[in-house]
Amino acid sequence: MAAVTAAMVKELRQATDAPMMDCKKVLVEADGDMVKATELLKERGIAKAAKKADRVAAEGLAGIVIADDFSKATVIEINSETDFVAQNEGFKKLVKDTAQDIYTNQPADVATFNASEFGKIFQSEVIKIGEKIELRRFNTLTADATTALNGYIHSNSRIAVIITAKCDSEKTAEGMRDMLKQVAMHASAMKPTTLSYKDFDAEYVASETVGRIEVIKKENEELARLKKPLKNVPTYISMSQLTDEILAQAEADIKADLAAQGKPEKIWDKIVPGSLARFISDNTTLDKEQALLDQNYVLDEKKTVAQAVTAAAKALGGTAEITEFVRLEVGEGIEKKEDDFAAEVAAQMA
Repeated sequence: MAAVTAAMVKELRQATDAPMMDCKKVLVEADGDMVKATELLKERGIAKAAKKADRVAAEGLAGIVIADDFSKATVIEINSETDFVAQNEGFKKLVKDTAQDIYTNQPADVATFNASEFGKIFQSEVIKIGEKIELRRFNTLTADATTALNGYIHSNSRIAVIITAKCDSEKTAEGMRDMLKQVAMHASAMKPTTLSYKDFDAEYVASETVGRIEVIKKENEELARLKKPLKNVPTYISMSQLTDEILAQAEADIKADLAAQGKPEKIWDKIVPGSLARFISDNTTLDKEQALLDQNYVLDEKKTVAQAVTAAAKALGGTAEITEFVRLEVGEGIEKKEDDFAAEVAAQMA
């Protein structure tokens, strides 16, 4: 049997990045044959990866690549089992390199990526890291000369956003890039799930209405107990429910209330618009929570995001309208497995 030296173990470790003891073990089994030892490590690495298949990878990092000329941007999410691995420099490099490959080659989906040349490199890096790691999703937006594009990745690299806006001219599109980065930062914090209230399915809005109104009623019970001002209890939750007839009735009710209060009719036109705006605000809580364009803009809460974008474009002498956005947050929608530590220890000792 050939002697296994420290130099051989070091060489195999450098070639495979496998743990030192594993390198020594396979070299002994392979009688010092470096090629056979490498194959053994690969086989066992694949076996280990297979055993991890039922684990939940809900940690990880997001990645972003934006073209220097702002013509294209890609965001990706790669998941790991633990945050410890997600903070590993090797994992961070894997995310960066994967984002660049997807930005450049534009695979159709995750399966296409996995079958690609870089996909194979990705899998070999996963084996080295030794934990369940997977590319979960990615998306790319593109922009022509009159479309503004920009993006943002949060400092923890767990949230990435890219966004586009159609503008009236190249000049406006260029001028709107900074604004779009601000809107991307807004989306990062405020978690919109869709672009506009117009995107909501009627059945979804109907199913949400009763529950959301009950929540406000419950909140009012607590506010009353604390002797604090109560919230207005809405009848609706989305602009999609506020038909012309409903708005007309709301305006009529406001005027009737002003008359009952004895307010002079000549000042109604100064009161009604604000009261109607309050009615709309109270009855569009779903929109403000989930629809980007309808959310109150964090840098100017007197405006919605749509109004803020319009104002920014007007200041440039043009027009702009957000057309698309992508927001990825690591682990979003993944149900994390709750481990029973005591049971796990007992199982290992059995």
